[in-house]
Amino acid sequence: MEDREIHLRDYLKIVYKRRYTVYTFFAVVFIVVLIGTLSATPVYMASSKVLIEKVEPANLTMMYPYYAPYDPDFYETQYQLIKSTSVARKVVKMLSLENTYGSYFRGEDNPSSGAKPKADILADIISGGISVAPVKNSKIVNIGFVSTNPDFAPLVANSVAKAYIEQILDMRMSSSRYSIEWMTKKAEEEKVKLEKSEKELQEYIRANNIVTLQDRVGLTPEKLSELNTQLLRAETRRKELDSLYNQVTRVSASPKEAETIPAIASEPTIQALRSQILKAEQNIEESSKKYGGKHPAMIKASEELKVLQQKRAQEIKRVVNSIKNEYDLAKSNEGSLRSMLTTTKAEALDVNEKFIQYGVLSRAVDTNRQLYDALMKRIKEQSVTEEIQTVSVWVVEKAETPVSPVKPRKTLNIMLGLIIGLFGGIGLAFFFEYLDNTIKSPEDAEARLGLPVLGVVPLVESKGEALEELILKEPQSVFAESYKTLRTAILLSYADSPPKNLLITSMGPEEGKTITSVNLAVTVARSGYSVLLIDSDLRKPRVHSVFRLNNLSGLSTYLAGSSPDIDTIFKRPMTNLSILPSGPVPPNPSELLGSNRMKGLIEMLNSRFDIILWDSPPLMSVTDARILSKILDGTIIIARAGKTTYDIVARGLKTLQGRPESELESRIIGIVINCFDIKKSDHYYYQYYNNYPPATENKRK
Repeated sequence: MEDREIHLRDYLKIVYKRRYTVYTFFAVVFIVVLIGTLSATPVYMASSKVLIEKVEPANLTMMYPYYAPYDPDFYETQYQLIKSTSVARKVVKMLSLENTYGSYFRGEDNPSSGAKPKADILADIISGGISVAPVKNSKIVNIGFVSTNPDFAPLVANSVAKAYIEQILDMRMSSSRYSIEWMTKKAEEEKVKLEKSEKELQEYIRANNIVTLQDRVGLTPEKLSELNTQLLRAETRRKELDSLYNQVTRVSASPKEAETIPAIASEPTIQALRSQILKAEQNIEESSKKYGGKHPAMIKASEELKVLQQKRAQEIKRVVNSIKNEYDLAKSNEGSLRSMLTTTKAEALDVNEKFIQYGVLSRAVDTNRQLYDALMKRIKEQSVTEEIQTVSVWVVEKAETPVSPVKPRKTLNIMLGLIIGLFGGIGLAFFFEYLDNTIKSPEDAEARLGLPVLGVVPLVESKGEALEELILKEPQSVFAESYKTLRTAILLSYADSPPKNLLITSMGPEEGKTITSVNLAVTVARSGYSVLLIDSDLRKPRVHSVFRLNNLSGLSTYLAGSSPDIDTIFKRPMTNLSILPSGPVPPNPSELLGSNRMKGLIEMLNSRFDIILWDSPPLMSVTDARILSKILDGTIIIARAGKTTYDIVARGLKTLQGRPESELESRIIGIVINCFDIKKSDHYYYQYYNNYPPATENKRK
C-alpha cells in the first residue's frame, strides 16, 4: 500500500465529519467564559511608581555615596520585601484598617477569625493584593494593589510605598544598633586581652633583662663570625706547625739532615755558620797541602772547625726548640678559640630562645592592639553613618483612583473564549479522529487495507421495521439503491462472467452480514438472475427467520445425510430467489462444511443457479468462514462503519489470504461498508445521498 498524500481537504473532511464535537466544545467553552466574565466582580488596580537604587555601605573617606550597578538578586529581594507581611502590617497600622476596613467594603463580611488576630488577617489580604512590576531598562518599580473598591486601591498602593520606606529605615536602624552593640561588647573583650598581653610582655622584659639582651643580640653574631675566622686560622697554623714539628723531631739528632729542612736552613745564624764552616774546611784543605797534619796551623784550623760545628749544632737545637714552642702555643691557642666558640654558641642559643618568646608576646600585643583599634574606629564610623541608607527609595509618582477595572477584561475574555472554543474543538476533533481506528470512509479503507470497496450501505433508522425487509417494502429508497450499486460492483468484479459462489462474512458479530446477504440476494434476483441464498451459519442461523421459513431441514440435514433430496428443502419466497435454510444446529459444523458431500453439493448447485450467496459465521469467531472461503469462488467482507477496526480486518485478511504460494489461498473480492452514517460523513457523501428522497416517502409500486 502506498502512502497517500494528505491535502487540506482531508483536514476539512475531518472537521466537517466531527462538526458536532467542534460545536459542542465551542458552545461549552464560550458559555463558560461568558458566564464567568459577566458574573465576575470588577477588580480595580492602582499603582505608584518608586525609584529604587542600591548604595554601597557608607565610607567616611568618600565624599559622596557610591551607587552600585544593577544587581538582580538585590532587586528581587526588594520586590519580596515590598510584598512581605511586615510591610502589610505597617499599612494596616498606618491606615487603621482594623477600624476602617468595613467602611470601604459595605455589605461584605468583616474579616475575622477566632484563631488569628484581625490585624494579621488584614495584613494577609493586603499582602495578597500587592503586585510589583519593574519597568524595563530602568530602576523604577510599579507597586500596585488590586481591590474591588476603586477608592481603596490607590490608598493602599501609596501606603505600601511609605511602609516599604519605613521598613527599610527600621531594618537599617536595627542593624546599626545591633552592630554597634556587638562591636562595643567585642571591643571590651579585646581591651581586656590587650591589657593582659601588654602586662605579660612587660613582666617578661623585666625578668629576662631584655634591654641588655638587645645589645648582645646585635654583637653575638659578629663575635661568632670573628671566632670562627680566628679558629680557622689557628687550626691552619697548628696543622702547619704540626707537620714541621714532626720533621724537626725526626732529624734533630743529625745536623746535616736538619739543615735540609727549609725552616732550619733559612735561619741567618745557621747560614752564617755554614759559610764559616765551609771556609774552615777550605782552609784545612789548603793547609794540608802546605803543612802536615801535626803542624800547628793544621791543629789550629781543625780546632776552629770543631768549634764552628758545635755552634751549628747548638743553633739547630735552638731552632728546633723554638719550632716546638711555637707548635705548643698554636695548639693551645686553637683549643682556647674552640672553647670560646662553644661558649658563644650556647650564649647565642639562649639569647635567641628568649627573644623568640619575646617576639611571640610582642606580636600578641600588636595583634590585640590592631583589633582593638579597628573596632573602636568602626564603632565611631557606624555611629556617624548610622542614618545613611544602603537603599535609596523615592516615590516618583503616586497612585491615582482607577477609572476602569483591570478584571474582568470582557472583550479579551470573549475573544479568548471564541478562539479557545473554536481551536480547542478542532483539536479535540482531530484527537478523536486520531484515537478512532475504525473504518470510516471508502477512501481510507482502500488506502489502508489495499482492497476495493464494493459498496457503501447507509445507516437507516428502521422505525420499528426489520432492515432485512426494508428493501422489499421500499425498493426505490436510498437503502435499496446502495444494494443495487453493490450488485453491479459484484457482477463486474470478474472479467469473463459473474462469480458463481460468493461467501459473505464479517470479522465479528452484529456487523450486518445477514442483512447484506438477504438484501443482496433480493436485489440480484430482481435483476433477472437465478439466485440461491444459503444460510451456512450452522451456529446462529437467521435467514429462515427473515423469510419466516421452517428450519426443520436444510443444509445441516443434507450434509449429514438426513435429507437425500436437495429439492425438498429449497424454499422459494419470490421469483428467481431460492433459500436453503441452515437446518438444525449440528454438533460439528466445521466437519460438515469441510466434507466431500459439501464439495459435491457445490458442483450440483453451480449447474442450477446463476449466483449462489453463502451467509457464514463471523470470521474471527470460528473457522467455518475460513473453510468456506477456500472452496468458494470469492469472499465479500462486511465491515460496520464506526465499529470494525482496521486492525481486526487486517488480521482477518491475513488468515484468509495465507501465503502467496499456497493453493488454498482465498480470493477476496472486496469490502462492503455497512451502517455508513451519511450525516457524519463528509460533504460529498451527504450531498450524494440527499439527492434521493427519504425511504419513508417511497411506496412500493
